[in-house]
Amino acid sequence: MPAPDLDTIVSLAKRRGFVFPSAEIYGGFANTYDYGPLGAELKRNIRDAWWRAMVRERDDVVGIDAAMMTNPRVWVASGHTETFNDPLVDCKECRQRFRPDHIEEGQYGEPARDEAGNVRCPSCGGELTEPRLFNLMFQTQVGTVADEGSIAYLPPETAQGMFVNFKNILETSRKRPPFGIAQVGKSFRNEITPGNFVFRTREFEQMELEFFVPPDDAPQWYEYWLAERLEWYADLGIPGHQLRLRAHDADELSHYSSGTSDVEFLFPWGWGELEGIANRGDYDLRQHAEHSGQKLEYFDQASGERYVPHVIEPAAGATRALMAFLLAAYRTESVNDEERTVLGLHPRLAPYKVAVLPLSRKEPLPALATEVLGLCQPHWMCDYDETQAIGRRYRRQDEIGTPLCVTVDFDSIDDRCVTVRDRDTMTQNRVPIDALVEHLTARLDL
Repeated sequence: MPAPDLDTIVSLAKRRGFVFPSAEIYGGFANTYDYGPLGAELKRNIRDAWWRAMVRERDDVVGIDAAMMTNPRVWVASGHTETFNDPLVDCKECRQRFRPDHIEEGQYGEPARDEAGNVRCPSCGGELTEPRLFNLMFQTQVGTVADEGSIAYLPPETAQGMFVNFKNILETSRKRPPFGIAQVGKSFRNEITPGNFVFRTREFEQMELEFFVPPDDAPQWYEYWLAERLEWYADLGIPGHQLRLRAHDADELSHYSSGTSDVEFLFPWGWGELEGIANRGDYDLRQHAEHSGQKLEYFDQASGERYVPHVIEPAAGATRALMAFLLAAYRTESVNDEERTVLGLHPRLAPYKVAVLPLSRKEPLPALATEVLGLCQPHWMCDYDETQAIGRRYRRQDEIGTPLCVTVDFDSIDDRCVTVRDRDTMTQNRVPIDALVEHLTARLDL
């Protein structure tokens, strides 16, 4: 079937409790979203799957949780205070602000132009100002006195917390290059966001790794992480034709990067970035060493060599990944002349792994179903639903991506067996309650 359009996914996300417009009862807040019960679980599962692959299943990566508020000198050293800017234009008529590249790329529709060929405001057709640079960091105040010494910033990325803790991690974790520091956290960028649901928002969640390597080994580790990160998305269910690696052209590279590539997903509007993998060289550690006066280097006792490690950085967006997984998992199909909607999410990502469904609300079925639920809940996130016809409840669980449904019927009272239904194949198996946890464990393959 063709990929769903964006409106279809947005409608599903709100109707089923994945994503809501933030403060909707007050009219919302531009490009800001709240994650409902299913969305919160899905996002948590994405983070957990990333942490599992990047930290728990490796012996060369450790995790940290750095403070969001930090010494503003960190952002001076990183270059964000001076260079983290976007060129923006203002409409002289409606006063709205836009990024010129977004207008030219058609993210607001086909660009309107005047007779001289100059681009006009995509909202009202008015005249635009010349581009001006605006810093993208959110500024705030620390303390009770608002002066220059109280200025602080919300983090535009999570990476700097790992760089400034390099020395602490090196001394306390007993690691040596090659090794990595991983972190999941919120980032904030005061940029113009043209929409496309949660693809580009001012507040977002990042999953980042800073992998420190001997300088001569950086190229091979860069290639290694390109393959690893592409495979992670594929292993969690995104088809190969919807994924690609795109190397940045020379004019796209940051001045410190010798190579950067994006893992891209084929969104309804075209290819868009899910994750960037960059060979950052030794720029970050040298910058922080210079501005802090601290040596940020590694001494190899075996060889007697002292060096500043180079850094390979895979940086992924949890919210963009959520959107991609929803789009890739969505499908509709005809069953007995009726259409069913399925979210074929990988079991690790599915908000609910198991749904327990008593066939009737008439006792003693709810009591037995509650017993079955109690067996499952210590192992998986479960749903319990006893209203509507069983067919409709199956359809609801299909649409929210629940891999397995466990139905408790009247025969269950006598034979102590339940029916396990598969989301994708709709096949049903009769399983003894005493063997249910073992059966579900094998089926879910978590």
